Amino acid sequence: MLLFVSDLHLDGSAPAAVEQFCDWLADEAPSARALYVLGDLFESWIGDDDEDPSRDRVCRALAALTVRGVPCFVMRGNRDFLLGDGFAARTGCRLLPDPVITTLDGRPALLTHGDLLCTDDRAYQALRSTVRDPAWQRRVLDLPLATRALLAGAARAGSRAHIRAAPPQIMDVNAEAVATLFRASGVELMIHGHTHRPAIHDHFVDGRKVIRAVLGAWYESGHVLSLEQGRLEARLLARRGPPSG
Repeated sequence: MLLFVSDLHLDGSAPAAVEQFCDWLADEAPSARALYVLGDLFESWIGDDDEDPSRDRVCRALAALTVRGVPCFVMRGNRDFLLGDGFAARTGCRLLPDPVITTLDGRPALLTHGDLLCTDDRAYQALRSTVRDPAWQRRVLDLPLATRALLAGAARAGSRAHIRAAPPQIMDVNAEAVATLFRASGVELMIHGHTHRPAIHDHFVDGRKVIRAVLGAWYESGHVLSLEQGRLEARLLARRGPPSG
């Protein structure tokens, strides 16, 4: 069984989500052939030198899973794009490019965080190009940790304001962007997160049936997608304690 999650947005302000994920890593994930985290594992990641207790708790739980021999692949999202080699060494996870084509249960599939498909949100796409630029990232990582923390807080506030002001439809994927990526990759399965709109969609691209599986966020409950012998199944994980947010 292959497991897929995204958009956990783990942070010290949401301890119930942190504990749920860490418990899930210890209880269910060890039975998987591999775990894929497709972006936004953390609400923010200001550098591999950050030793925030909640984020460290997650890193130690991931390390415990990979030590048990379960491969774990992590993709950077729009909140944790500064994940680097230090995180990989700390957790035993392998960082994936975005997008990436891999083989799942014997067939090629495309994995992406999903934000690159939201092309109608032009302001966000411009910002994405900036923060994914290696030179920009090096300049940010050269700043003191406290300064980076302040910048991350301001960025989260700006993101919330943008989401409130933007028309809801531009926050979802663009249909032509999805079709273009299916055409370019040649795959019949795409898995992504980012939009927080979990569903399994059937599409037809140039007469070819393809599947797009969208992962859900972990704000109020966990959301897990599994793939076993070609069968996709999405599940919600009940959470004890107050909702995250």
